[in-house]
Amino acid sequence: MPYTPSGKHLIAGEWIAEANTFLSTPAHGPAHPFSTGTPELVNRACEAAEAAFESYGFTSRAERARFLRSIADEIDARGDAITEIGTQESGLPKARLEGERGRTVGQLRLFADHIEAGTYLDRRYDAALPERTPAPRPEIRLVQRPIGPVAVFGASNFPLAFSTAGGDTASALAAGCPVVVKGHSAHPGTGEIVAEAIAAAIAKNGLHPGVFSLIQGGNRAVGEALVTHPRIKAVGFTGSLTGGRALFNLCAARPEPIPFFGELGSVNPMFILPAALSSSAETLGKGWAGSLTMGAGQFCTNPGIAILPEGAAADRFVAATQAALAASEPQTMLTDGIADAYRKGKAHFEAHKTVKTVLATEQSGRTASPNLYETNLEAFLADETLGEEVFGPIGLVVRVKNVEEMQQVARNIEGQLTITLHMTKDDTPLAKSLMPLIERKAGRLLVNGFPTGVEVVDAMVHGGPYPASTNFGATSVGTMAIRRFLRPVSYQNVPNDLLPKDLLASE
Repeated sequence: MPYTPSGKHLIAGEWIAEANTFLSTPAHGPAHPFSTGTPELVNRACEAAEAAFESYGFTSRAERARFLRSIADEIDARGDAITEIGTQESGLPKARLEGERGRTVGQLRLFADHIEAGTYLDRRYDAALPERTPAPRPEIRLVQRPIGPVAVFGASNFPLAFSTAGGDTASALAAGCPVVVKGHSAHPGTGEIVAEAIAAAIAKNGLHPGVFSLIQGGNRAVGEALVTHPRIKAVGFTGSLTGGRALFNLCAARPEPIPFFGELGSVNPMFILPAALSSSAETLGKGWAGSLTMGAGQFCTNPGIAILPEGAAADRFVAATQAALAASEPQTMLTDGIADAYRKGKAHFEAHKTVKTVLATEQSGRTASPNLYETNLEAFLADETLGEEVFGPIGLVVRVKNVEEMQQVARNIEGQLTITLHMTKDDTPLAKSLMPLIERKAGRLLVNGFPTGVEVVDAMVHGGPYPASTNFGATSVGTMAIRRFLRPVSYQNVPNDLLPKDLLASE
């Protein structure tokens, strides 16, 4: 039977309805009413999370691993229903939702394996030196400990992998931190059914119900109340630069400032070096078009800018990109608001005196088609808005005259999630000159690939210098994401009976 959401919030194991509601806006299928979140619900959820931390924060790694695997199993058990409502709300195709569900449960199971291994704890031990002079040294041990309740904001572009049970929630739970999720109003039904799966896993594992709560959106007051609540000790966020910066400022202004792990915006520039451009212009153009249009360009790793040397090879590259983009089908965008922002970004490029329109398409409602533009170095550096993210299938070519101009772009771009070099062996000297520049600007560097598609593995970094993210030392993808919600604690001359289990030899 089709899944019909209740429209309620999940607060510490209790499904709660509110008088005020909002209506979902699915791409297709029926709309459903959902209770609007309130600051009062936020307070209840946060207080329950604090109560849960007194037990959940001291569970063993094995207990938490079982819990994470149980969540994955419960999500899989609801797989067909999740796909159905997820496709309705987001407009994403069935195959994309099923793949995203696989990624979501895969990272839960990966995190379970990772915490069982225990290496993430960075355990350190300095033995006592009672005979040392002029003063003896005490025994000191160190281990990473969970920080407390964490707030997570669901993302518009990933209803599963970056939302209710996505990477932020999974990494916080793996660390031993209860989670309060603010659901995204673009996919509230998807959020609810995933919350049902988490609630079932909590009951199955006999955990405190305050370990997880879901508060549906509907207004800004919920988000503001959540990041300023004194029980919350960190925030995970994926979204716009404007919204993320506002929440970041609230976190910093609290009487007790807390870390805000925000992934905000990136244009993920590609540097196409001369030899690679000369030998593979058409192939690179087609490849870029495919990456630009993947998921209607609604990936945070969408490569929006290509920097390349001017000349005949650049002409071939642009022509190949244009042809491939022109042949692509229109796609449904995630929300009306995203579609409207895409149209505004397109209009900005077309009104710009120093930007040449290569391909302009018509946009209608929530549907988007790709667009392509071109400019030169002087214009690009003169207007920082040309380097800002436009969420959708839009590309900008920046032609440069020489090596120095390419290096100048690298020096002046803002922080990015990714930067790509397309090169051959003959481009190695230029690539070497660019590496010290681009390494400072991105969390992930690629050679001869496209950044859309982020592997959930130990070595992945999905973050970067501001404005790509608000904490350049963190990642929101991969097992290192767990470290965001831990803090180091030293134990000096503490008897074994009082030490955390993770510090005992038997563990």
